[in-house]
Amino acid sequence: MQIQENISLRPYNTFGIDVTARFFTSFNSLESLQELVTSPLFNSQPHMVLGGGSNVLFTSNYNGLVLRNELTGIERVNEDADHYYIRAAAGENWHQFVLHCIENNYAGVENLSLIPGNVGASPMQNIGAYGVEIKDVFHELEAYSIANNTAVIFNKEDCEFGYRESVFKKKYKGKFIITSVTFRLSKQANFNTSYGAIQQELDAMGVQQLNIAAISQAVINIRRSKLPDPAVTGNAGSFFKNPTIPNEQFEQLKQQHPAIVGYSAGTSQTKVAAGWLIEQAGWKGYRTGDAGCHPKQALVLVNYGHATGNQVYALSEEIVQSVQDRFGIILEREVNII
Repeated sequence: MQIQENISLRPYNTFGIDVTARFFTSFNSLESLQELVTSPLFNSQPHMVLGGGSNVLFTSNYNGLVLRNELTGIERVNEDADHYYIRAAAGENWHQFVLHCIENNYAGVENLSLIPGNVGASPMQNIGAYGVEIKDVFHELEAYSIANNTAVIFNKEDCEFGYRESVFKKKYKGKFIITSVTFRLSKQANFNTSYGAIQQELDAMGVQQLNIAAISQAVINIRRSKLPDPAVTGNAGSFFKNPTIPNEQFEQLKQQHPAIVGYSAGTSQTKVAAGWLIEQAGWKGYRTGDAGCHPKQALVLVNYGHATGNQVYALSEEIVQSVQDRFGIILEREVNII
């Protein structure tokens, strides 16, 4: 177990925020994780697990222990008449896992191509894009219980998935470390091309025979056309959730703003496009110093080089307040603020 001190976390978060961790280490096996969790340092310091660092905004130095999850490995553990069960270690890069599935004709995650981050964060956030969420392909996960020093299996019901939510974000926050996730993927693809501009992009690509590789490439093309590459411009993808409001409130807003974008979210609620709200409030393309709102996608806040986490957070506060003032809707952040 190698513990480093006063390590910059800039390479380990996609926002590229330059803060330091008082203590820093990594684990690449369950044995090394167990050694860490039972160590005096772990039990005497605040601690957090960092995967791909793609859904976090650091607003100050971390005065504790940061554990980087470097567990790797992908294997097919079971199959039935219609599905393959694929287990991936939590430290695997999410997009590389998606490409592995496409290469082996495991269908179901192709719409989730090019989402930054690692496999372990996918159920924690119930990540989703283009009509698909993790809960749609989830079978179970294994997590290490810090309190009991044991491995625990969580099935789909145990995770209590919601919109960008699971038990690991609030109820069990800081109590478990996800070590692997098993996905239930289809042998026969059920193509999902109705969301967003997927069909339009497939047509532009000249796709004659639909397959999961083509859908994945269409999603990649769309994302690259409107989302900044974290390797070039610091960001954590969508900074805000799409808010859900009562249908009556949506209809009232529609009378005032006929172009408002919303989708049914059950019988009594409507999910409103947060990006549309932010853009209408005048923030798209806004920049103050090195913190800004991306010019092609208002949902994405960016670090143009040397912004601090506090500067990005302050910008998000201004956006939340202006959207609330104009539309009476309170935006909720999707990114974890540390």
